[in-house]
Amino acid sequence: MSDSGCPMATAEIMEWLPHRYPFLLIDGVRDCTPGEAIAAWKNVTINEPFFQGHFPGRPVMPGVLIIEAMAQAGGILSYMSSRERTPDTIYYLAGIDEARFRRPVLPGDRLDLQVSVEAIRRGMWFYACEATVDGKRAVSARITCAPGSAS
Repeated sequence: MSDSGCPMATAEIMEWLPHRYPFLLIDGVRDCTPGEAIAAWKNVTINEPFFQGHFPGRPVMPGVLIIEAMAQAGGILSYMSSRERTPDTIYYLAGIDEARFRRPVLPGDRLDLQVSVEAIRRGMWFYACEATVDGKRAVSARITCAPGSAS
């Protein structure tokens, strides 16, 4: 991927995404090619609020939050790729297909996210996504993001 405002740390990510603690699930962006792909990561720590209840004694990152992290990476890519970015535009998770959960994601893991554009139709972004830990696939899915108004 080629560089275009990447890498990004949390401060830059918050300029692109409306999410904030505790729901900002991207800690950094390694690389990005607008209109094509993004590589991001999430450092999973025991301090995450969801670990209190998922699961006591055996903390596992909820799969739906891994999907959300992929969608947030896709959102950054959609914003960076859009020629008509306005402050009131927000990208919503609109669809999840073919989600597969292959291994648990645990405190101490670094969740690496790879999101690639499959298609853009009628403003909708279709992505192929993969989340890995130590090079091993944890989750894969196809997701759809759709623009909407933040107000």
